Amino acid sequence: MYVHMTRLLIALMVVACGSPTVSTAAAEGPARAKPAQARKEKPVTNPSSKPSKEELKRRLTPLQYSVTQEEGTEPPFRNEYWDNHEQGIYVDVVSGEPLFSSLDKYESGTGWPSFTKPLDENSLVEHSDRKLGMERIEVRSRGADSHLGHVFPDGPKPTGLRYCMNSASLRFVPADKLVESGYEKYAALFPKVKQTMEQPKAKAQGTRETALLAGGCFWGMEDIIRKIPGVLETEVGYTGGSLDNPMYEDVKTGKTGHAESVRVVFDPSVLSFESLLAWFFRMHDPTTMNRQGNDVGTQYRSAIFYTSEQQRETAEKVKAQVDKAGKWKKPIVTQIVKAGPWHPAEDYHQDYLVEHPNGYTCHFLRD
Repeated sequence: MYVHMTRLLIALMVVACGSPTVSTAAAEGPARAKPAQARKEKPVTNPSSKPSKEELKRRLTPLQYSVTQEEGTEPPFRNEYWDNHEQGIYVDVVSGEPLFSSLDKYESGTGWPSFTKPLDENSLVEHSDRKLGMERIEVRSRGADSHLGHVFPDGPKPTGLRYCMNSASLRFVPADKLVESGYEKYAALFPKVKQTMEQPKAKAQGTRETALLAGGCFWGMEDIIRKIPGVLETEVGYTGGSLDNPMYEDVKTGKTGHAESVRVVFDPSVLSFESLLAWFFRMHDPTTMNRQGNDVGTQYRSAIFYTSEQQRETAEKVKAQVDKAGKWKKPIVTQIVKAGPWHPAEDYHQDYLVEHPNGYTCHFLRD
């Protein structure tokens, strides 16, 4: 109770990080503007380089859209990163542009992620904000013109600045995933990552193979697959449909033909495709047509999307073996079809059960 009252008092005593249209208790400290010479003009974005409003609404959650595009503010102490202590970097949720490092993050007591400085000052643009009847300095990303939050001159040394950001404007990339996520430049900031930076390069081309598997909600599928020895990478997404660049809102209707799937990159010298399929047929029910547990629709069908003729032959063989074994009381209905375009799912679907350990899943391994 004391902790909650303390947070409430903090929230009521200070001025909102952003517009009050979204936050009911958002607050951050009397606004003391930076010197005028430190301000930068608001960017003029290139309409052709920024996604349309319609695309952004499909790609982002309602809160992410409200904050980044409408200058909203999320509630303090009830957002994703305010209490995140993991090492890594924070990037623009819209463009993926690197913005802040965990090395510059500190506990400000405001309930929002706070940083003493950005990774690169050129990645941010600042301008005067007088919406609340006082002058504050708004911070936006230069590349995507996303509203991020505000900067105040009451931070700790050496900068004396407090970049008070909205979690909804950011996506966190853990230090141990910087290289594989395309942010190798920043891996050197974290000593633990330096030791593994060369590992992906040391993998010979012939020791990596990709499989595309569908068996119901991809959250549970990915959570089991990632733990299989020999699996190098996993990514959830959509494949097998006709719509270009589908988003979750499209796929969940069941009208696009896409299946929720997992892209599995594995080392065939450790885990063969045949062995991977043996795991696949244990982690879901391959006898239910367009259904897995309580999830019903073509997007939840069982399917193997083969990437080579050898994979097709192996898939046919394993499917026949599983069917013949009689462990399932009904015939196997798993589709075996040639792989088409792969579309990664939205960021909030990736590693979902890692971020939300008690989240929904209907997947488990059968004996």
